[in-house]
Amino acid sequence: MNKLQHWIRRYFGFSQREVNAFLVLLTLLVLLSVAPFLFSGILSPQPEFSAALDRQLLDSLAAQLDERQPERAARYSVPTVALQPLNPNQLTVEEWQAFGLPKYLAQRILNYRSKVGDLTYKAELGRIYGIPDSVFQRLYPYIELPEERPSKYKRSESIAGSSSRPTPNPNWNTGKRERFIFAPFNINTADTTQLKQIRGIGSKLSARIVNFRNGLGGFHSMEQLREVFGLQPEVVDSLHKYTFVPKANTVQQLSINTASAEELRAHPYISANVARAIVAYREQHGGYEQVEDVRQVKLVTADLFGKLQPYLTL
Repeated sequence: MNKLQHWIRRYFGFSQREVNAFLVLLTLLVLLSVAPFLFSGILSPQPEFSAALDRQLLDSLAAQLDERQPERAARYSVPTVALQPLNPNQLTVEEWQAFGLPKYLAQRILNYRSKVGDLTYKAELGRIYGIPDSVFQRLYPYIELPEERPSKYKRSESIAGSSSRPTPNPNWNTGKRERFIFAPFNINTADTTQLKQIRGIGSKLSARIVNFRNGLGGFHSMEQLREVFGLQPEVVDSLHKYTFVPKANTVQQLSINTASAEELRAHPYISANVARAIVAYREQHGGYEQVEDVRQVKLVTADLFGKLQPYLTL
């Protein structure tokens, strides 16, 4: 060892401390080089990845799920039936489910009837918490209940003399005040007074809805309410719940063969440039033969035509 240290000092010009460090480093390098061979027998070999085995296992699990799916569907699903006239005071949970309601909503309706009593008119069903507007509007024409809320208080048919008094109603002074409920109304004939009955709609919003409707020539779809400036989503949902567009609805239409640019641009969907382009195309090529011909105007995009089509005529 001394001869090796002496040779390293002479050959490399190292000091005694540098020689010792060199020997330690050399020893570590040798140990690191032979370490894989020393531990190869101790460590167990890793199994090779097999994509085929994994795919086979996944296919087996998928097959088991497919076999159980019909059993689960048969156990938890209720066969649906076509909509038909229904009395909401006589339906069971299963019958409500057959009309498309989830089980928890069907049970909620039964709980409402047990606590409050039978439903007395159509709109009362829509007031039950959690009933979606789409479900209520779909069921509304088939509900066998009065359209309007029946009066619970009736006046005496005759009053015998000025000193006579009406018979006291046993429901007076009970401390209970019933909530005002109204039936859905036609959005195309409603005035500002009717619209202000909906929570969240005041004088400004009701006037804005009426002005937008009049500018359009009438709503042809309830989705157009979302285009009214300033209406919050919850207010639009309430309008969907308490208003409707009749199926036999007609809107005011603009004649693309006779309307002037000023008349066209008065419509909320038609800008001044589009109005001038429609008239210019008509003057250059003659009258439009069908409403779809307005698509030849470059400024009339597919989206714009889809919105305008119900309001255009020849």
